[in-house]
Amino acid sequence: MTQPVYAILGATGGIGAALCRRLANQGARLVIGARDEARLAALAAELNAAYQVTDATQSEQVDAFIAYGLATYGQLDGVANCVGSLLLKPAHITTNDEWDFTMQQNLNSAFYLLRAATKAIKAGGSIVLLSSAAARTGLANHEAIAAAKAGVIGLTLSAAASYAARNIRVNCVAPGLVATPLTARITGNETSLKASMAMHALGRVGAPDDVASAIAWLLDPSNCWVTGQVIGVDGGLSSARPR
Repeated sequence: MTQPVYAILGATGGIGAALCRRLANQGARLVIGARDEARLAALAAELNAAYQVTDATQSEQVDAFIAYGLATYGQLDGVANCVGSLLLKPAHITTNDEWDFTMQQNLNSAFYLLRAATKAIKAGGSIVLLSSAAARTGLANHEAIAAAKAGVIGLTLSAAASYAARNIRVNCVAPGLVATPLTARITGNETSLKASMAMHALGRVGAPDDVASAIAWLLDPSNCWVTGQVIGVDGGLSSARPR
């Protein structure tokens, strides 16, 4: 069986790196993209992956990234967008720049990757986007990020319908709080961490590999009858209330 080829944006983040390592251990060939060239090159060397420095908020760079992966391996079987940001502010003190940045990082990047990938994947394949539990439950001070991540859910559902005839599956994963460098301001503070843990029914925040395993499952062609799904990997945050 031919090794699958996956393109991963946001590869050097906590979830992205965990996903890349998991896929490489499963024998996949990877093309990885992120903005930090030094970290990207180090990860690529570790995993024997192709890489290209890519700002996922710039559509032409995302197009070039997908084209590079296709030219390098001659095929593309799946993509995942692990690019994101976190803004915890109520609407009345969120600036236009903060709103724009949040949308660019979370929603625009997802759309650009999906658009490029649907042009490159010719016969089947899988696209996995990253939403958030905040898009499916009301959390205070999450207006901008919740709106962006809710947009990712809408994008996922519509694209799943649009590309089903071509057997391209489109799904997304909606994590709760995951301990990554992006969330260190929360997870590194004992008071904030305890409060966050109490909101998750399973009593802990997530680890990057918790989310990476779900993304890898959705990318796997053996799960070829799954599309248009929003999978909550959130310790129960969006659906269960702890006692």
